[in-house]
Amino acid sequence: MSTHFPFARSRREFLFQSGGGLGGIALNWLAARDARASDAAPPGRNPLAAKKPHHAPKAKRVIFMFMVGGPSQMDLFDPKPALVKWAGKPLPENTGRPKSQFTSGGEVVLPSTRKFQKHGQSGLEISDLLPHLATCADDLCLLRACWSTSTIHAPAIYELHSGRTLMGFPSLGSWVTYGLGSESENLPAYCVMPQPEGVPEGGAPCWSAGFLPAVYQGTLLRRGPNPVQNLKPPGDVGADENRRSFDLVNKLNALHAPPGDSELDARAASYELAFRMQRHAPEAVDLSKETAATRTAYGLDEARTADFGTRLLLARRLLERGVRFVTVYSGGGPLVTQWDAHDDVNANHEKMCGHVDQPIAALLKDLKRRDMLKDTLVVWCSEFGRTPNSQGGKGRDHNPLGYTMWLAGGGAKGGTAVGKTDEFGLKGVEHVASVNDFHATVLHLLGLDHEQLTVRHSGRDERLTDVGGRVIDAALE
Repeated sequence: MSTHFPFARSRREFLFQSGGGLGGIALNWLAARDARASDAAPPGRNPLAAKKPHHAPKAKRVIFMFMVGGPSQMDLFDPKPALVKWAGKPLPENTGRPKSQFTSGGEVVLPSTRKFQKHGQSGLEISDLLPHLATCADDLCLLRACWSTSTIHAPAIYELHSGRTLMGFPSLGSWVTYGLGSESENLPAYCVMPQPEGVPEGGAPCWSAGFLPAVYQGTLLRRGPNPVQNLKPPGDVGADENRRSFDLVNKLNALHAPPGDSELDARAASYELAFRMQRHAPEAVDLSKETAATRTAYGLDEARTADFGTRLLLARRLLERGVRFVTVYSGGGPLVTQWDAHDDVNANHEKMCGHVDQPIAALLKDLKRRDMLKDTLVVWCSEFGRTPNSQGGKGRDHNPLGYTMWLAGGGAKGGTAVGKTDEFGLKGVEHVASVNDFHATVLHLLGLDHEQLTVRHSGRDERLTDVGGRVIDAALE
């Protein structure tokens, strides 16, 4: 950032003119670090300061892996022999024939061609599409009877992120950082790493702070040595000049700060924190510091696993440095880069599982080796699953009535399958779990009571789980 600014008539104008590169660093939470402080914290207190949870937590941090498009539960985690028996026939009338986005419900049943085996001491059944993850079976808590409310991608994606099918509500990551604050003074509390081909269909509202103060919004990070756009000063600005710019801003603040001007204080604080990030962010994302064995384990040496493996390894490094919540997406952009298996479920899932299977297993083993898995909650989820009936002969349509998501570490009960779908994998029939239940459980493991984590908005006490939600006790250690 240069110290050469056009003439400014007021201190406020000067600060906004001086934003230059740093003003657009995409660190949404920085620009509002102390803004709206009265809404989230007493005057003078950092709204992202670490806060006490409601009860003793099992988890301190979260990696939230979202599989965009809807993986097929009966081809990955929920074997259904009845599909073979009913192959080529419509589902029986008494099962129900719900319509989806592109199917009427009367299409014939499509059996899975995948081979399932029992793994680990727990004997969890996992398909041959996930051979690496299968070696971590005893760490997984499969939630086999999850359900959501929409067959359309964007509303369903919003629901899994914010508890509502409409945009404009705070994301899970925003609620977590609102409730717990941050353990890092040098990095964002809530980071988001989309797939390079594009963001999920729901876009930026997926990591929005909604009606919470903007300080709790997710921050986009990208691969490479410059993960945050415009964070690095211009090439012709030296370190001393850069430091003097920040010092001048701070002096002006001290001389002229009017009482209660939290927006201006927030802008000044954002510059100081951005200065610290110029030092700390590059180190945090420098994968050259990792051993060759670690890089190989995450699949950085193979073309199909390099991208997702890189982002998971970055996520682990961020969590080690105090970041509270990291979202990593698999899928985004063109349809061919999503888990949306309308045309050919085998071809789609062989490709998508090939991207993520090895890196996810490496992450779980790496966290365990570093003694971090016990207090890091790893989440694998999606907006819905797939239908047992066929779309076009080889594909499957969207199915929100019963599908699998899983938890690992952070107090989740490993080696467990909670819930059951019917014999076709169409809908949940035992220990069904709504999105509200899923969110309530994640918050509980972090020490937060979903009924107490509220904020007053438009005359109503809003919460992530709205007026529903129960903790899935069978998923807890």
